[in-house]
Amino acid sequence: MAEDLNEQEPTAEEKAKFEADVLKAAEDAMKMDGSASSPTENKVDAERHPEEQSDEGSSPDAPADASAEQPADTASEQPAEPATEDPTAALKAALAEANDRNLRLMAEFDNYRRRTAKEQLELIETANGKLLEKLSEVQDNFERAFASENKAQDLEAFEKGMQMIYNQFAKILTDAGLEQIDPTGAEFDPNMHEALMQQPSETVPEGHVVTVFQKGYKLKNKILKTAKVIVSSGK
Repeated sequence: MAEDLNEQEPTAEEKAKFEADVLKAAEDAMKMDGSASSPTENKVDAERHPEEQSDEGSSPDAPADASAEQPADTASEQPAEPATEDPTAALKAALAEANDRNLRLMAEFDNYRRRTAKEQLELIETANGKLLEKLSEVQDNFERAFASENKAQDLEAFEKGMQMIYNQFAKILTDAGLEQIDPTGAEFDPNMHEALMQQPSETVPEGHVVTVFQKGYKLKNKILKTAKVIVSSGK
């Protein structure tokens, strides 16, 4: 009996092999349990936190959408810039307006000049007409005086008639503004007198008019005709 028991007792190698097989079987069982439970746990986690997964899934796109909407809002908030006018166009418009105004002023001035010249001419013609009307009366008197039926044997009466006509003529010229220049005895003035010659004189001092050869005439302050005179050279 003792020999049978010794024969049935396992050896050290068998024990070590047995222990190794047991450890291996235990490890395989643990691996199988872990692989079977992981899908279930994942499913449970997915059911427990669906909102977190949706937030995590959408979070990368959210900044892109926000950044896409932000420029549009910024563009809508910014005021529209006013259209800048071309300075060259404004200068051209101002130049055209100035040229037009200048042309209008030149046309108005030309019309004014023509109108003024016409009015002056009409005024001169009217004034000449009035003067000629009065002078025609003098001419009529001369014609009547020289008519054959009015000739008189009395020379004194004829001379008197000529004097009357002369006075009428002189009055007409004086009324028109004509003034005689008679510088006898006055100091010689080259602006009003024309010296024909010099002549010694006992009574008239040197540089003064001795004799008036032809009288001068002026209209108001304008010299129409200088007087032709003889100037004294002294004693």
